[in-house]
Amino acid sequence: MPSNPAALAASREFEIDGRPLRVFDGQLGNVGDYVQGLARAAFTRTEIARPETAEYKHWATEIKLEALVHQPIFELTRRAVLAFTSTGFGYRPYRAYTNVASYGDMLFTHTDCLPDQHDLTALWYLCERWDLEWGGETMFYDSQDEVAVALTPKPGRLVVFDGAIKHVGRPPSRICYTPRYTFAIKFERVAIGSGP
Repeated sequence: MPSNPAALAASREFEIDGRPLRVFDGQLGNVGDYVQGLARAAFTRTEIARPETAEYKHWATEIKLEALVHQPIFELTRRAVLAFTSTGFGYRPYRAYTNVASYGDMLFTHTDCLPDQHDLTALWYLCERWDLEWGGETMFYDSQDEVAVALTPKPGRLVVFDGAIKHVGRPPSRICYTPRYTFAIKFERVAIGSGP
């Protein structure tokens, strides 16, 4: 239960090697509007998981932070991130983008920040429905490279986690003809009072 009354309550909570991961379900009622917008978005094959896999790029589209902060999805994300704040520290967004994966794409394990940074990644699953047989899970690994948590894409599901947790989004299975959209907002940890 979050100590900040404005923070969203998590549906499920995990800890991987002492690092938090929280799941928020049922918060985004208009997920279909986002899916329809993404179906018309201009994706480019420019995103990489880590430097040594740079030859295997995947599809992404960037969202300007100036536009993001005016979207209702950002307010929900901000309220979920509030549960991670601690005395003297908060978080501010520094990047936002959507990935799309389809059957046959190759995605690699990675981390989103260095271990001592304690940045957060907020990951939204943007789909109107998702069948369990379609795969597409996000796998989170512990320090022994064992799967610690596997999360299924669900319409409007939000996962917020410490960016130093190794993870990978698995592509959908051959029987899935629906794009697997994940919308990521990256937050850096900042001392409270250090800026917007």
